[in-house]
Amino acid sequence: MHIKSAEFVMSNSDVAKCPKSRLPEYAFIGRSNVGKSSLINMLTSRKSLAKTSGRPGKTQLINHFLINKNWHLVDLPGYGYARVSKSSKKVFQKFITQYFGLREQLVTAFVLVDIRHKPQPIDLEFMQLLGENGVPFSIIFTKADKLKPKAIENHVEDYKSSLLETWENMPNYFITSSSKDIGKDDVLNYIDELNENMELDSN
Repeated sequence: MHIKSAEFVMSNSDVAKCPKSRLPEYAFIGRSNVGKSSLINMLTSRKSLAKTSGRPGKTQLINHFLINKNWHLVDLPGYGYARVSKSSKKVFQKFITQYFGLREQLVTAFVLVDIRHKPQPIDLEFMQLLGENGVPFSIIFTKADKLKPKAIENHVEDYKSSLLETWENMPNYFITSSSKDIGKDDVLNYIDELNENMELDSN
């Protein structure tokens, strides 16, 4: 897939106010310091489509971007660490849950995980929550440029071992690096394939 256009549509904290169109949506979410904004900018070839920050937890709203006029990329608030008050954190954690529960346009979620670390309970718990609620998702391992290939392989195997304790199969996954453009085509081609399958199903 070649991204010809990427436009900011809206930000809000109310799922009911999300775009009314029936365009397919792909939601990106992960811990607050996982490199989500950098990944979104890399995928869209836009340097500042999603706002990057040295301060984790900057995204605190549901952000919709219209891609190629035919699908929405959704930037969701990070879960876990964020320098916000407990009351603010409860608010945006609540609308994350509502988004996944109510947004019928959602095709799949992409859960971002920092490949440099061993499996983190908060990531595993979040994936478990999605699975229990029937939300399809893929894992995007970020920051692959920070490790040697063997270490990447070992860390993916660690995740497989942890997930297969409760899952029948390892979820679909991608290895990426925003600074090196690693995995860009793999993720975009996957989205393109899902969009094409939906078009076939609707005909």
